[in-house]
Amino acid sequence: MLDQGTKTYQEIARELAPGFAERAGHWDETRTYCWKNVRELTDAGLMGMTIPPRFGGPGASYLDVVLAVEEIAKACALSARIVVEANMGGISAIMAYGTEEQRDFVAPLVLSGDKPAICITEPNAGSAATEIQTTARRIGGKYLINGTKHWITGGGVSKLYLIFARVLDEDGADLGITGFLVHYDPENGIAPKGFDVVGRERTMGLCGMPEVELRFADLEVDARFALITPSGIKHGFADLMTAYNSQRVGAGTVAMGIAAGALQHAKRYLSKRYQFGRPLQEFQGLQWMFADMDTAVHASRLMLHEAAGTLGSAGFPDMMMAARAKAFASEQAIKVVNDALQIFGARGYGAQEPIERMYRDVRMFTIGGGTAQVLKTQVAGTLLGIKTPQTRDGYAKLAAS
Repeated sequence: MLDQGTKTYQEIARELAPGFAERAGHWDETRTYCWKNVRELTDAGLMGMTIPPRFGGPGASYLDVVLAVEEIAKACALSARIVVEANMGGISAIMAYGTEEQRDFVAPLVLSGDKPAICITEPNAGSAATEIQTTARRIGGKYLINGTKHWITGGGVSKLYLIFARVLDEDGADLGITGFLVHYDPENGIAPKGFDVVGRERTMGLCGMPEVELRFADLEVDARFALITPSGIKHGFADLMTAYNSQRVGAGTVAMGIAAGALQHAKRYLSKRYQFGRPLQEFQGLQWMFADMDTAVHASRLMLHEAAGTLGSAGFPDMMMAARAKAFASEQAIKVVNDALQIFGARGYGAQEPIERMYRDVRMFTIGGGTAQVLKTQVAGTLLGIKTPQTRDGYAKLAAS
């Protein structure tokens, strides 16, 4: 275990990165979850960093997480994404809005290496998250959940699931949308009836992370594990999506970290590759390309650090800053990695260099966690005073309708 007492989280992550870089290709080629990396992350104290001390965590800031995630993403995007989801998003929502019992239940799972799975997306509800059709009907002291979730990141390997469902009272009246905590760990005999992992997508990048379909058929959840926010069920979905701002900052950081890693690889190649009797780094056209790449990474880093340091509603990053930073960083990262591949030429197009994998990995980040277009609509709506579905008020209105 690394000495956490004398090192920052960023330094700890930087020490782990070389080993992650060596194994990154293996997880990609075999499409397997990086359990070895997860054990190292857990031993190093990077899982559950943001969990408050009274629940067993160190209570690190979102900026601490962002600094660590960048170092890991330079080496292995898969591992970086796991760190994000073990510190931001779903776990943030539970720590902010959960009951004492819920937080006592969740914290040990994450601190011991679990990556919570956020279950929002459905076959007919992607960016329009308020259109989810999964229902949770109240029957006495429990809820029965029925529906299908799709593209659930970590499904089947995660133990903790935050399932978003439309709540129906005992008479069938629609009360709004909230989240439910479910524990699924079949290897240890915890396999709730009505919880089924049906299939896995074959993805372009981040191949070691399962993206699965989940089906619920009268999945029984004790009412004690319904995540009712201070606003109640009617406006609770808006509260939970505010917590998701932290995950967006994290996702943007993974994209930026991949780009920063590609920039390092490009620098190395520019110095060692010779054409026309001189190294590539002496060609002005490539110098300008490299300068633009560096500027894009630096600008993204500054925006993400700014967003991570803001404290908006309930202590989460500001929605506007998170949306702006994630949209910008993810789009710029794709361009930077694309340019890095161009610098490598045919060698970059081949799998012998990590750029090929990084190019596939980075492409996801303008899609997952809020598409760039939805986030820009959110930014524009806030600036122009337009009540779009992607603003907090819009979430509350649609979720309760």
